[in-house]
Amino acid sequence: MKFRLLKVLAVSAILGLTACSDAPKPAVKTDADAEVPKEPTGPISAKTAYWKMYTPARTWATDLMPIGMKSMDVEGMPSEGGLAPMWTVAFVSPSRHEVRTYYYSVVTKPPSVFKGVKADSALPWAGPAADAMPFQSSDFAIDSDAVYKTAAEKADAWLKKHPGKTPSMALGNATRYPAPMWYLLWGDKKDGYAAYVNATTGVFGTK
Repeated sequence: MKFRLLKVLAVSAILGLTACSDAPKPAVKTDADAEVPKEPTGPISAKTAYWKMYTPARTWATDLMPIGMKSMDVEGMPSEGGLAPMWTVAFVSPSRHEVRTYYYSVVTKPPSVFKGVKADSALPWAGPAADAMPFQSSDFAIDSDAVYKTAAEKADAWLKKHPGKTPSMALGNATRYPAPMWYLLWGDKKDGYAAYVNATTGVFGTK
């Protein structure tokens, strides 16, 4: 009887160990399992494009400052609502006395447009001018889609007479302004509608 009891206990212990060893272990996620952010495939806002360019630009100059930014058209992918398929930023480096232009596109259109970040060669920069002042990234608080909405409300009467028009958008800074300003132009300077929006506060302004 004692032998049979020991045998039963031994078998039970073995079964218990087997059950423990067969129990599924919780999955451990690795870096390889992390979800990779998807690259945009349609028009994007200015700030989205700006930070795509800012990071690689820092490898060129750590003291870089933006001095201008603008939207660009790409054939087959129109801009809409303050979003554009391609943006360009000019950065200046006070320590290097240089300016360098970067581009970011969500699409490739040979022979001149390629998806991702591209940069021109650096050029000499003579320093700030009254109509072209560098500014801090933090001054660029209002994104292009919000700017478009503000400006379009002011341009409503003109847009009703000229439906389907999309504005060009440019961001810059000058001594006559209290902060960097967005400049939007529907049509052309001769027969169009121009609007200015403060890039820090979002307030509609005048020239």
